[in-house]
Amino acid sequence: MRLTVAGVGHQFGDQPFLFRDLSAELISGRSYAVTGPSGSGKTTLLAILAGMISPSIGVVERPPACRFGWVFQNPHGVHQRSALDHVSLPFISRGLTRRAADSHAMELMEDFGLSHRARARFSELSGGEAQRLLLARGVAAAPDVLLVDEPTAQLDAVTSLGVNEALRATAGRDTVVVVATHDEGTRRACTDHIDLGTYT
Repeated sequence: MRLTVAGVGHQFGDQPFLFRDLSAELISGRSYAVTGPSGSGKTTLLAILAGMISPSIGVVERPPACRFGWVFQNPHGVHQRSALDHVSLPFISRGLTRRAADSHAMELMEDFGLSHRARARFSELSGGEAQRLLLARGVAAAPDVLLVDEPTAQLDAVTSLGVNEALRATAGRDTVVVVATHDEGTRRACTDHIDLGTYT
């Protein structure tokens, strides 16, 4: 799986370019931290990669039927459903039995440091646990590209450490992971770095 970003730049209306002339090869099994000052276009780049916004210049080449997953800045789940349910559902949607889905989900939750919280309701999870859970759910859905927007923005430093460890667990899987972040710890948790501050 590969996304090719060729000479991409974006501006809104007649405003100055947020970034321009960005070229990169994004490949499965690697995670990419997208950094830059506030207003540099980090979230905009995620939307461009997903095809939700057309870039002002340049092109993004995607394989046919490329599937995208999103993990947003504020974690949202079904309050009364268990953490396990949230991760099992993508497996069930792909045709697995409930027993097989729960087994796969538990393995994934172990990777993300959440197996001990499997039976907890979503409403009982801390902010860091909820964010890690949605990362696990995003991986369970097996997208070709997983886009993660500011996963530690609302978290304290200690809680952010757990989320960044969960991001490390996404590397090496058959998915391209792209993370918009202002957090130096998150940047270090990713295998690669795209600094939009150098594309102005």
